[in-house]
Parts: sequence; C-alpha cells; structure tokens
Amino acid sequence: MAVVALVVFLIAYLLIATEKINKVKAALGGAAVVAAAGIASADDMFYSHDTGIDWNVIFLLLGMMVIVGVLRQTGVFEYTAIWAVKRAKGSALRVMILLALITAGASALLDNVTTVLLIAPVTLLVCERLAVNPVPFLLAEVFASNIGGAATLVGDPPNIIIASRAGLSFNDFLINMAPMVVIILAAFLALLPFLFRGSFAVDPERAAEVMSLNEREAIRDVGLLIKCGVVLAIVFVAFLAHSIIHIDPAVAALLGAGTLIVITGVEPDRYLDSVEWETLLFFGGLFILVGSLVKTGVISQIARLAGDATGGNALLAAIAILLVSAVLSGVIDNIPYVATMSPVVADLAANIADPAHSQALWWSLAAGADFGGNHTAVGASANVVMLGIAAREGHPISFWEFTRKGAVVTALTIAIAAPYVWLRYFAFS
Repeated sequence: MAVVALVVFLIAYLLIATEKINKVKAALGGAAVVAAAGIASADDMFYSHDTGIDWNVIFLLLGMMVIVGVLRQTGVFEYTAIWAVKRAKGSALRVMILLALITAGASALLDNVTTVLLIAPVTLLVCERLAVNPVPFLLAEVFASNIGGAATLVGDPPNIIIASRAGLSFNDFLINMAPMVVIILAAFLALLPFLFRGSFAVDPERAAEVMSLNEREAIRDVGLLIKCGVVLAIVFVAFLAHSIIHIDPAVAALLGAGTLIVITGVEPDRYLDSVEWETLLFFGGLFILVGSLVKTGVISQIARLAGDATGGNALLAAIAILLVSAVLSGVIDNIPYVATMSPVVADLAANIADPAHSQALWWSLAAGADFGGNHTAVGASANVVMLGIAAREGHPISFWEFTRKGAVVTALTIAIAAPYVWLRYFAFS
C-alpha cells in the first residue's frame, strides 16, 4: 500500500507541477484513487486528525474569506492602496517593500493565511492604480508572510503543532524565533530589487494621479467599516488568546463571519463571491493525498532515516532536521509534515542531555518547515490561497514561476537559519 500511495502522490504532484491539468482535478483525482484503492477509508479521510482533511484549516479559510468579502464592500482596501502608494511616493519598489513589511508584521500576529487574504486585495488595487504587473508583488508578500509567520506561535500553523508537542509557550517562540526572523526579513527585503528586477517601471502620470487622490474619499460605508472593524478585532483577539480561551481559530473565524452576515445585511452574492472554492477543494484533495503517505508510513520512514543518520550528534541532528524540513516542506504542505515529524523530533530530543541542544531540534524543525514552505506553490497554505486569488483575478502564477523565485528565497533563509542555530544553541550556549 505504501508504494501505491507514493506513486499516486508523485503522479498527482507531477500533474500539479507541470500544470498539465487543473490542480484541483489532479488533487481530487489522486484522492479518489487513494480512496478507491482502499488505502484511505472515510474515517481516515474525513475524521482522522493525523491522516484526514484538516477541517480547522478549511473552515478558517472559509470564515476569513467571508469576512474579507464583507469588508471589501466598505472601500477600505482602496483606502489602504492609495495610502501605501502615497507613503511610497509612487515608487513601485518602495510599495513592494512597504507591503512586504506590513505582511510580515501582520503574519506574526495573525496566521499567515489570514494575512494573505487581507493583503492581496490591497495589492491588486495598488498595481491596478500604478498599471504594473501584480504577480511580483503577490509573490513578495506570500514569501514575507511565511517568513514573518515563523516569529510567533500563532503566525504559522506548524508552530502551533510544535508548541503543543514540545510544551513551548508563546514567549518561547518570541524569544527564540523572532530574532532569527528579523535578520532573515532584512536580508529578504534587500533581495527584492534583484529577485524581481525589471518589475518596478511606473508611468509617472499614473503615479502622479494616485498621489493626488484623497484616500478618505475611498471609504464608501463608514458604518459598515466600523462593524467590520469591531468584529475583526474580536476575531484577532480570539486568535491571540487561543491558549487561554480555548476557542480554535477556525471557530473564531466562522463566528466572526456569521456575526457580520447577521448584523450587516450584506447580500450573499457579495461575500460569497470572495470565497475561493477551488482553493478549498484543492486543500481537501491535498490533505487526503498526504494523509495516505502518513497512514502508510512513507513520511515517517523518511523522517526516521534522517534522524538515524545523525548518530546522536545534537548539532548534526539540528542541521539535518533544518535541511530535511526545508526540502520536504516544499514538496508537501508543511502542516501534515510537521504533524508527522514532531514525534521523531521528540524522540531525538529526549535522548539529548543538554536542554539548549534538545530545544535546538524544535527550533530547527520550526525554521525548516516555515521557511521551506516558500520553496514551492504547495509548500504552505498561504501559497495556495495567494495563487488561487491571483488566478481568479486574471493573473495566474504557474507552479514553476513560483518555484524559481521561491527556491532562491528558501536558500537565502536556510543559509541564515543554519548558522543562527549553530551560533545560538551550540557555539555560545
């Protein structure tokens, strides 16, 4: 069964990567084959926490998509777009850097998927105003979201899994991961002019036209904006207070979406138009495909081989986990990867006497999975969401276009993360 599951996954992945057929068809088709072959039962696909669809991710996305759909009616995205262009004085490069900084910062406080849902409409409007191609800007933002999300426990879903397994707190992540993220973010921002060379030409007349606009006039419904702001603030507080109030982010997002629908009276077609149904279906198929690898032991075996190869050397184990995680998180979604790898890291950490060295394994896992998510279009949930939005708005981003840029960003981040882990937890511990 393991061989069949691996072959089906590789074929589906190849179809997604080469874009021979629609990625939703490839993912759902692969899921159908896995089910028909008896590799995954209904319980495995729909109810299992380890091998099934992660409904928390699906419903978090759905809830936030509905909230964004309602928020779109207020004109706040147009306001933010004009504000960003004016602060950047019409420079496309400065706009990209500003939006990347906003995205990274917001992703540290919220989850990166939510941030992408909120920032993408603003970006599309900015690029439309300046008459520039939005694809480089969207790519820069999704890379920034995966980098910024690594800084905190709530920023990236894999971090929540790691914290639960290792008994790590919000402050643990802030103290250990945030300094690394600040260094990497600075290097990433410095890379942008070279990574997207030739993407910053702006018509001076278009820039001058935007500079002359009054952003306050973009707000169409102040009352609706206030209602959305209050509900969004409550949802965000619920995200941050998850460990205290024990309300899952998905539940908070759905409650917020339902509340907005009730109190605003916005017509269903207005907010449902913002729901990326294809993205949700793609996630469902991808979770089932990866779940089949988890159930048959393929991922676990790969992870254990990597662990055995270290021979009990803590530094070697930390660097191996970092590199393997960066590679595998680019091939499969980093959420199921971390869920599978966490028990392996726990076993390795338990056999290391020095607490600083044992914790280094967890930070290597977090860094490798979070930063490795930038490698390909399916490496992180935020990537899939951003590509879905881009395709729906008429700016499709191919798998290989994403990978060409993502591989450079991943190489840069891991090249900084590896010496950071060595210096902080081994050289000076």
